[in-house]
Amino acid sequence: MNSPAAERYIVCLPTYNECENLEPMIMAIAAARERAMITGDVLVIDDGSPDGTGQIADRLAAEHDWVRVLHRTQKEGLGRAYLAGFDWALERDYAYILEMDCDFSHDPGRLPDLLAAAQHGADLVLGSRYVHGGGVRDWSAVRRIISRSGCLYAQAFLQLGIHDLTGGFKCFRRAVLEAIDLADVTAEGYAFQIEMTYRTSLLGFRIEEIPITFTDRVAGGSKMSRRIVAEASWRVPSLRLRALRHELPRN
Repeated sequence: MNSPAAERYIVCLPTYNECENLEPMIMAIAAARERAMITGDVLVIDDGSPDGTGQIADRLAAEHDWVRVLHRTQKEGLGRAYLAGFDWALERDYAYILEMDCDFSHDPGRLPDLLAAAQHGADLVLGSRYVHGGGVRDWSAVRRIISRSGCLYAQAFLQLGIHDLTGGFKCFRRAVLEAIDLADVTAEGYAFQIEMTYRTSLLGFRIEEIPITFTDRVAGGSKMSRRIVAEASWRVPSLRLRALRHELPRN
């Protein structure tokens, strides 16, 4: 394994049927890279999208030497896609590994802010909707209630002071992902985001939240489902029980 370059980062970008969003997202990330004058890459992790997203990713990789593509043969869920991306990144010389959605619900213009917080000492930086200055846009009242309740539910069970436990806009310092037993992480969706943050906390790493505004997707279809919400409801108590039994490593 190569030693990580001092400032090198990679953005893990899972896709499934994102043909309308992928190229605009790559262009938006390119603009953020140029404004911030930072060097890094993007890894598109495509789960065999039948709409041609993978082919678009290959074309973009041919056009931009900082775009990489990881093709997976089938849709296995967001958690599996991110874990595959993390493994890929850890085999290479990246000091910081970021994750975000491809549907513009996360503003690519905030990537330099997440990275800067990690460079100034945070081990895990969370783009947070629920700290001062953060928020959501274009959500129904029902979705707001579900999201906020999910965070409060996880906070209470896991006894964490983190405000936004279900968000997926993050920057990990390399050492965090090296310390977590990624093979033991089996959650998906909301639960995956909760589990990764909880494991980071148990290991004693420093977690920082910075405010973001989450915007509902305009193009493409939402991947949210009742199954994802249901999984989070039982995974959270399971994580706490495993921690109490000392089945989850801690510092």
